[in-house]
Amino acid sequence: MDLEASPGSLSHVPATGRPVPEAEPELVERWRSGGGELVDLLSQVRERFGGVAAFRLGPTPTVLVTDPQAVQHVLARHPERYVKRSHRARLLIGDGVLAATGAAWKGQRRLLQSQFTGPGMRRYEQRITEAARTTAARWARYARTGQSLDVGREMHRFALDAIWRSLTGNPLDDGTERELDAVAAVAAILPTLPADVTDARDAVAADLARIDAVARHAIEAARSGQAGPHGPGLLHVLIDAATERPEYTDRLIRDELVTLLAAGHETTATTLTWLYLLLDQHPTTREQALAAGGEGSAQRRHAIQALVHETLRLYPSVWILPRHATEGDTLAGYTIEAGTDILVCPYLTHRDPELWPDPEHFDPMRFITPDGRPTHPGSYLPFGIGPRACLGLQFALRESTVLLEHLLPVHTLTFQSTPTRALYGITVRPDGPALATLVPPRAQDVSSNSRLSGGARCRAEGP
Repeated sequence: MDLEASPGSLSHVPATGRPVPEAEPELVERWRSGGGELVDLLSQVRERFGGVAAFRLGPTPTVLVTDPQAVQHVLARHPERYVKRSHRARLLIGDGVLAATGAAWKGQRRLLQSQFTGPGMRRYEQRITEAARTTAARWARYARTGQSLDVGREMHRFALDAIWRSLTGNPLDDGTERELDAVAAVAAILPTLPADVTDARDAVAADLARIDAVARHAIEAARSGQAGPHGPGLLHVLIDAATERPEYTDRLIRDELVTLLAAGHETTATTLTWLYLLLDQHPTTREQALAAGGEGSAQRRHAIQALVHETLRLYPSVWILPRHATEGDTLAGYTIEAGTDILVCPYLTHRDPELWPDPEHFDPMRFITPDGRPTHPGSYLPFGIGPRACLGLQFALRESTVLLEHLLPVHTLTFQSTPTRALYGITVRPDGPALATLVPPRAQDVSSNSRLSGGARCRAEGP
């Protein structure tokens, strides 16, 4: 989602740089014939030609940007020159803040931004905590019975519960959860839908109808004055806005609600799933985080946050950011012609060995030790940077930390099956379930009512 920032100046020196280095057609053809993922092509282009480089999938070049200074130039310093033309999820989220542009985007962002920073975030602390407690109680039952679980599904349930409580004031019930599975289903299939909008909509019509029905019921309940046990939620803020802002029709309220549902749970669930898979490969990092301080201490919280940040470095919430140059510019000394398509790729920036030593290695200490990570703002951007950076950054980090504070000290995970590779769609997600069982907590820890112990001993190989 989108954060406010000062726009760059419209006046600038005309483009006078040298030509952007471009990958030869043979490289692209080899990639096509090999049937690789887009990220494979981008990796080859970055490795061969550097942090600003071009390639052609059609008649005109696309410029890949991974150099931190160039990333900051495009996303933060001059967002008016490099604009977001459309969003791949518009079919799902309509005119919600993620897809909105221009004056509409500014107004929608302004309304929502206060809800996700500072005092606004404090309104949702208890709701996030209750969602974490619900998950912890469910895991305790799994441990007692020996029932297996899908870690990805569990993270999905938690994140959806946290955002649903924050939106409506109500805990997530089983029926609503089943219907909202349609959000993840549509998001997953978006990259494969037909280019024709009508054909694409027809392909997911049933799922969209399920989503619309849930949204309509929630809006009607909020408008009638119904508030859940947590009190009014963010949905009530949107409905109240409609009394003074005629643009907030039922359709726009629906679009914002679905945007917040989709962006507010899918990325968090995916990050937490990757984190558990990484802890499986590197169990000592969990032990180090728990040993950093006692329960509830700032030291332990900081160490847990480092686990989250390092997971986001390897698997950023936003792995690719398309932009379009509205005018000529000079970027890192290279000429960018008006009309050029740009791809900013945080995934590759985060794996640049010149920025991140041993970049494929999971090392949370990068975010703890002094000088452990590069300081340039364009070198670490799992939620983007600049005016259109993710609005829910603080929410996502908070809910991830709170859940891990509840779960990490508690059980040993033993994986039965794990994903084999990453899928690069709107997010970078595991390609299948991660089935595991939980070892019951030690008796002495049960008696202390929260100090439960175990080790995250899992057997997955990361992609």
